[in-house]
Amino acid sequence: MTGDPAGKTVTVVGGGVAGLAAGCALAEAGYRVQLLERRPYVGGRASSYEHPGTGEVIDNCQHILLGCCTNLIDLYKRIGSEGEIFWSSTIHFIEPGGRQSTLQPSSLPAPLHTSSSFLGAKCFTLSDKITIARGIEGFLRHTPPDSEENFAQWLARHRQTPRTIQRFWYPVLASALNEDPEYISVRYAAKVFREAFLYSAEAGKMGIPLVPLSELYGKAVPYIESRGGSVHLRASVEAVQQVNGRWILTAGEQQFESDAVVLALPFEALAKLMPALPCNEASRDLSENLEQFGHSPITSVHLWFDRQITDLTHAALLDTTIQWLYNKSKLQGQVTSDGGHAIELVISASKALVRMERQQIIDLALKELQEFFPVVREAKLIKAAVTKEVRATYSIRPMLDSIRPGSQSPWPGIYLAGDWIATGWPSTMESGVRSGYMAAEAVANAFGHAASFVVPDLPPSGLMRLFP
Repeated sequence: MTGDPAGKTVTVVGGGVAGLAAGCALAEAGYRVQLLERRPYVGGRASSYEHPGTGEVIDNCQHILLGCCTNLIDLYKRIGSEGEIFWSSTIHFIEPGGRQSTLQPSSLPAPLHTSSSFLGAKCFTLSDKITIARGIEGFLRHTPPDSEENFAQWLARHRQTPRTIQRFWYPVLASALNEDPEYISVRYAAKVFREAFLYSAEAGKMGIPLVPLSELYGKAVPYIESRGGSVHLRASVEAVQQVNGRWILTAGEQQFESDAVVLALPFEALAKLMPALPCNEASRDLSENLEQFGHSPITSVHLWFDRQITDLTHAALLDTTIQWLYNKSKLQGQVTSDGGHAIELVISASKALVRMERQQIIDLALKELQEFFPVVREAKLIKAAVTKEVRATYSIRPMLDSIRPGSQSPWPGIYLAGDWIATGWPSTMESGVRSGYMAAEAVANAFGHAASFVVPDLPPSGLMRLFP
């Protein structure tokens, strides 16, 4: 096999974050990329659309990133979207009644860089702070290996109180991992806290998109096309077969022939496609493993008021069902034709809300929002929308790593990508991009073309450099 990518065609199935990352990397390396996406838009679960009931463009759910998401940031730079992220080193915790506490870094070296603001946070008592510090100390020296212990058990073992769990551990983990503590692997809980709070101020910065998600990721399409590739929307793959050493994929009346294939699909979509792929012992094992993955939902409540209810760009709301607030009017300039201001409220791991009616959720959100911002009682609600992303993320349960596959698939010439494969990250956009880059590297290596796309992690800084 030649090391020259010229003349080699790669079909990427799936236009979500993983597929876009794989397609961009391979196109830049000189491969002819054919990206197939069953929907009429790219981005997958990180997309936006015009809501039919409001006429407003909304995201399917709020997505954020951290400074430690090196590969996601690399993709943004690659496609020219890096300037469309709002970065903040500050987290506002708001209690019912409106009292605010702020966590932000100081000039102290890591892991002490947020200690001053943490010690001054009014939402935690002195006892809370001692208890939380004792828990974080358990993650200071290393990231524990995956085990059968879930994070709820870990919290109990480290004598965390119901109050510290409700006000500190859960708000952070729910937003980062979208799951309840009893279903979270301790390894990934530790990874979140080490990188977001301990490694460095840079790693813990929060990034929020300033444009709708489809606009943010849509720039990947011209990036691929300008490098000789093609993007085919509404192309749902129904059959995959190998003929004379090349792969032929059928999507409706179209057929796509290529030298290699990247299946950048969610685990449930891959499971659905499995009957169309050759069957062997390894594929049977993969099929059985896919059955062990599960989902966790996210619910977003979009509210448009006749006035501004807060000048904060974002905040964590404590002791209520709604967990995070994002000020879309400040972040994305969302102002209705009659001057209304847009707020998005996010409830992660929202299993209890999935079966609730739209109006019930809106009423609940308004009632709770009034506890933080009394002006809501006087404001007029112009319109509202509720989005439920039932398959928002996979559930990062204990011991799941033992069955997460790598980029290599059971079929030579076909490679896997998706946030659920073995990237070393939980279900995040960072994991999706890493998986796409990993698949692109595997394709290039198979053709004898040494390539490196995965960006290294941010190194620990300050005193954290003393710990592995």
